[in-house]
Amino acid sequence: MNIIEKDNKIILEGISDDFDPQHVFDCGQCFRWLKEEDSSYTGVVQGRVINVKKENDLIIFDNTNKEDFDNIWFDYFDLGRDYSEIKNELKTMDEYLEKATEFGQGIRILQQDGWEMLISFIISANNRIPMIQRAINNLSEKYGEFIEEYRGKKYYAFPKPEKLCKASVEDIRACQTGFRDKYIKSVADYVIENNEDVLSYRELSTEECIKELVKFNGVGPKVADCIALFGMQKYDTFPVDVWVKRVMEEFYVEDNLSLPKIRKFALEKFGDSAGFAQQYLFYYARELGIGR
Repeated sequence: MNIIEKDNKIILEGISDDFDPQHVFDCGQCFRWLKEEDSSYTGVVQGRVINVKKENDLIIFDNTNKEDFDNIWFDYFDLGRDYSEIKNELKTMDEYLEKATEFGQGIRILQQDGWEMLISFIISANNRIPMIQRAINNLSEKYGEFIEEYRGKKYYAFPKPEKLCKASVEDIRACQTGFRDKYIKSVADYVIENNEDVLSYRELSTEECIKELVKFNGVGPKVADCIALFGMQKYDTFPVDVWVKRVMEEFYVEDNLSLPKIRKFALEKFGDSAGFAQQYLFYYARELGIGR
């Protein structure tokens, strides 16, 4: 990978086979990246606004610099990991993963903030992506710090727990969070009252991390798996939602198997690469309507 800094941009050469913005931002792992008319994506991460676009064989990060690339974007986009190696490993497992990794060849699992993922995936429960995005943006506009205006739009950071805990359940509901309002309030209050360091869960084993996450109101097993995978970098877990259940029933397990049993099967089959397998299978199933 070659890195070029030019005109408030960072340009990456030699990585396009393992980085496709559409695959990365539309594979269900993130909610603060919105597609622009030019097919680029603009997102908010760690108090920064950045735009990502693929042009031919180049990946272009706009509105950033080399310092932020080194300190934020290299880790956030998991650029130190060889995704070709991961895909080659998964392809050898079976024909379904071979097809799924080819279909979503540009997926990368983002290293997102654990606190933001905790609240975001509580909001995601029984919800559609446009509604999830709207609720998160509303919360950010109301309780997050203003960052900057980019392409004529104002952007705000995700609210910190100390700011969110000052909101009432009614205030949170007004941000279009639906029935999840009381869970968000409960989590924010718990974190502040107990001086809880959610980010420290990254240092725990996957099992212990999930055990800590499910103690929060509104966090069940599937939501905990999502937070662990996308916010705590626990790649040996396997969130099972409706699309994953469908693709697993289509290719691997009998119909009507319980979600815990599907998860157990996947962890045994895919091992330490289960989280990566889940993303390729999820994107493959959802985009092609497999098992509908």
